[in-house]
Amino acid sequence: MTPLKLIHLLSVLIWVGGMFFAYVVLRPSVVEILEPPQRLRLWDAVFRRFFRWVWGAIAALLISGLYMIYLYGGIAHAAPHVHIMLTSGLAMMAIYCYVFFACFKPLSLHVANQRWQEAGAMLAKIRKLVAINLTLGILTVIVVELMRG
Repeated sequence: MTPLKLIHLLSVLIWVGGMFFAYVVLRPSVVEILEPPQRLRLWDAVFRRFFRWVWGAIAALLISGLYMIYLYGGIAHAAPHVHIMLTSGLAMMAIYCYVFFACFKPLSLHVANQRWQEAGAMLAKIRKLVAINLTLGILTVIVVELMRG
C-alpha cells in the first residue's frame, strides 16, 4: 500500500503546491513586473505546462485513490476521512475541468489573437477558480490529517 500512498501524496503536492506557487508567489510578482499583454502571454505558457502536470496528477490520484479504497474493502468500509477526501477531490477535479475547457482554452485563443481584454477576463475567472481549488485542497489535507489521527 505504501507505493500507492506515495503516488497519491506526490500527486497532491504537484497539484496543490503548484496552485499555491502560482497564486501566492508568481501572480503578485508578474503583476509588479509585466504589462498586461506580456503577463497574459506568460500565464498562457505557464498554464500550458502546469496543466499537463495536473492531468497526470489527476490520473494518478484517481487510480491510486480508488485502488486503495478497493483494497480497504470498498467505499462502504472506508473511514470518514476517505469519504471527505474523495468528495473534495472530485469537486476539485470538476472545477479544474471547467477551468481547463471553459476558461483556459478561450484564454489561449484570445492571447493568440491578441484580444487582451477578453484574455484578461478569462484570466480573472481562472484566478477566482484557482483560489477556490487551492482552498479546497488545503482544507482537505488539514481535515484528512486531523481525522486520520
